Amino acid sequence: MPSTIFYLYLVVAVAVISGIRLLSSPEYARWGNIIAAIAMLAAIVLILAQQELLGVGSVAVALLIGSIIGAALAIQVKMIQMPQLVAFLNGCGGAASCLVSLAEAANPATTANMYICGWAVIVGSFTFSGSLIAVGKLSGKVKQQPVILPHHSWLTSGIALLLILYWAFAVYLRFTSFLVYGVILLSFALALGVIFTIRIGGADMPVVICFLNALSGLAASLCGFVTQNPLLVACGAMVGASGILLSQKMCRAMNRNLANVFLGLGVTPVSGKRLEPDSLQLEKKAEMTEEDKFSLSLKILKEADEVIIAPGYGMALSQAQFKVWELAEILEARGARVRFAIHPVAGRMPGHMNVLLAEAGVPYDKLLEMDAINEDFKNTDVAVTVGACDVVNPSAIRVAGTPISGMPILKVFEAENILVCNLDERPGYSGVENPLYKEKHAILLWGDAKETLDRLIKGLSDRG
Repeated sequence: MPSTIFYLYLVVAVAVISGIRLLSSPEYARWGNIIAAIAMLAAIVLILAQQELLGVGSVAVALLIGSIIGAALAIQVKMIQMPQLVAFLNGCGGAASCLVSLAEAANPATTANMYICGWAVIVGSFTFSGSLIAVGKLSGKVKQQPVILPHHSWLTSGIALLLILYWAFAVYLRFTSFLVYGVILLSFALALGVIFTIRIGGADMPVVICFLNALSGLAASLCGFVTQNPLLVACGAMVGASGILLSQKMCRAMNRNLANVFLGLGVTPVSGKRLEPDSLQLEKKAEMTEEDKFSLSLKILKEADEVIIAPGYGMALSQAQFKVWELAEILEARGARVRFAIHPVAGRMPGHMNVLLAEAGVPYDKLLEMDAINEDFKNTDVAVTVGACDVVNPSAIRVAGTPISGMPILKVFEAENILVCNLDERPGYSGVENPLYKEKHAILLWGDAKETLDRLIKGLSDRG
């Protein structure tokens, strides 16, 4: 490789890494996204020019088509659909790596290169089919509950074993041509991706998205080895490493590991043995009317000095983030300090709540991670849950033998008063009943969160 090309690759790689680094800071995330996007565009042009694959006209047409498709997606996709879009783009990355590797398989290559090519096809196609299932589950087009086939674990293990054996011996023993070899690997890996992902429930999609993101990076890195492109190797490896680290972070937030999520290990029926007397199962006072509940809620909010809002996926479904921030602004105008408690797995992808609240204009310094704010609930006048269930469910730390047992939660129950702005009292994705609703100082404001918040906002504005 000429030294000039090498140094250009190095500059582009540094720009990509710098852009991704800026994404970790909410304040500079927008600039990080722009820098990384420009760097990736430069990488595409640089690679095509160095490989002399396409002429200037062909490159211009391809970039125009891709830009139109990308712009259309960006404009049409709503913020609530962002998890689906991320999962879809993961799949596209895997598919691209797979197709490039298949193209390489059609040409004469060394045995070592063919092994790498085969592995890239496997990882890329697995990522593609698994991502499509994830998109279906997130959008409700595929059953969100785990789909368990007869002998599911044996079926998954059998396909994986056949895939590895064929990958290991087909090239060495010259069973088939290189192209047929790639197509067979593609078929097995596509099937494995579907069977592997359908057994994972919708509540675990944040982990699945992170994992598939890691696989798309691994596929790109392997594709870089196949095409002897160091820039692709470096960027793919970085994406793969970050995806694995994020997957582990999500698992820790649920007090689980990857085996629990992917194989359904350690999940027992919902009923379980209590670890200690449940102080939350207290008798509530005489039932109040809906008007009484709102009047009391308004009184509590007016007198509050410390307020913490705990958003969940229900906020995304209701698209209530703008009303949440409007309520916070009114409370701040009355002298209260308002902060937001963000659970790592609230929503359907890492950072889902942060993105929605940032869209509504909530300042970044008001968005606090669970570990940073959890001990403040006991000194809080009122905690407001908006569409949150499992991430505030005390059963996670008080009841053994449930799907969420041991999962760290937002300690909403420690607040002096609790306002629950959820659609209804049904359990979250875990299926575990939430005893928070039986807490004597919890006021249950059932209904669409957006409408509930709007009513509270009008009450605070009208009554002074």
